[in-house]
Amino acid sequence: MNESYLMRSLMFVPAHNQKLLDSSVKRNADVLLLDIEDSVPKADKQKARDNIKAFVQRDDLKGKLVFPRVNDRESGELLRDAYQLTIEGVHGFMFPKATKAEDVYFFGKLLETIEYEKGIPVGTYKIIPLIETTGAVMNIQEICKACTRVIAVAFGCEDYVTDLKGKHDNEGQSIFFARNMIANGARACGVLPIDTVHIKVHDLDDLARNLKVAKQLGFEGMLVLNPKEIPLVHHYFSPSEEELAWAKEMVQLAEDAEKEGKGVAVKDNKFIGPPMVKMAKDILKKHEMVVRRSAATN
Repeated sequence: MNESYLMRSLMFVPAHNQKLLDSSVKRNADVLLLDIEDSVPKADKQKARDNIKAFVQRDDLKGKLVFPRVNDRESGELLRDAYQLTIEGVHGFMFPKATKAEDVYFFGKLLETIEYEKGIPVGTYKIIPLIETTGAVMNIQEICKACTRVIAVAFGCEDYVTDLKGKHDNEGQSIFFARNMIANGARACGVLPIDTVHIKVHDLDDLARNLKVAKQLGFEGMLVLNPKEIPLVHHYFSPSEEELAWAKEMVQLAEDAEKEGKGVAVKDNKFIGPPMVKMAKDILKKHEMVVRRSAATN
């Protein structure tokens, strides 16, 4: 089910800033993370909520998924966030500082209570936990399995490196372990792994290098701070022409082998086993989602 969500790019937008909200509609991000947390001063929290209520009523969102980033469990703001924003047009929430399974379970139950009270089908609103601490990295599978609402998990590298008492390096060694753990833990639970923001927002060459690594590690998409990053992010997280050609050939060879009563297909003296066929079908499915998304934006 989670693989039915196209989440190549998830762009943060400070929800108290009307100018940036208006601008975000023109961007091609798959998911808009309308922020009520870190980028919003305490005095502007309610303004951010009110802005989101108006924002989701726009008729020019063109199929974008809307996931407000709510405040954390200890903030005193979470109930207001959740109660006011469980509304039509909001698809779910990014939940920050999810350190252990109990945090996500708590938020899931809070949403369930609100849905029940408002007469909304239980399970409507999905959750994307934000993995920002060393503890969260080590608890990644428990977090992914804490609630059936969890469709993806995202990595927040800045808080993680601070908690680690590590240091950012140009090669990304300080966050490589965390990225690997998050990608593996999420995939093991059928949850989409979303890579951390690229902190050098004006260095697109470095972004490309990071995207290559992210794709190799198994990430499904990336958190985005600057809209100019989106085209490159989509390039790497969308199937290439070469991948599509390979996928179509693998599926066709497998189908031909089945018709001929053969157990497996063979190409260039190599067996085409079920894992390769599954990978090919996944590529074709994602391509279809990208095509539908592109049609919705035009």
